[in-house]
Amino acid sequence: MMQAEQLPLWLGIPVAILLLFGGLFTLIGALGLYRLPDFYQRIHGPAVIITLGLGCILIASMGLFSYWQSRLVVHELLITLFAFMSAPVSAMLMMRVAVYRRKK
Repeated sequence: MMQAEQLPLWLGIPVAILLLFGGLFTLIGALGLYRLPDFYQRIHGPAVIITLGLGCILIASMGLFSYWQSRLVVHELLITLFAFMSAPVSAMLMMRVAVYRRKK
């Protein structure tokens, strides 16, 4: 396995930036989940911001491991696409259940 010192600068900088943005977005989403008072406000943190953070982290991982293995690694891209498609749908379904339960 290659060491981090052997990583070229043209790949190291975008990977580091994506990891920093991914961690920042995930932290902001987690703080929103913790701090917002209402369920309907709290659901937007994981549905939007944390999904974006996860996408940044997975794209950085895809770039890094594609370079290290000298081939295109696409399973992280598939995970990213699945997360981008499933997170908004699950958030919408949770909000609908909450509205339905509130009506009863």
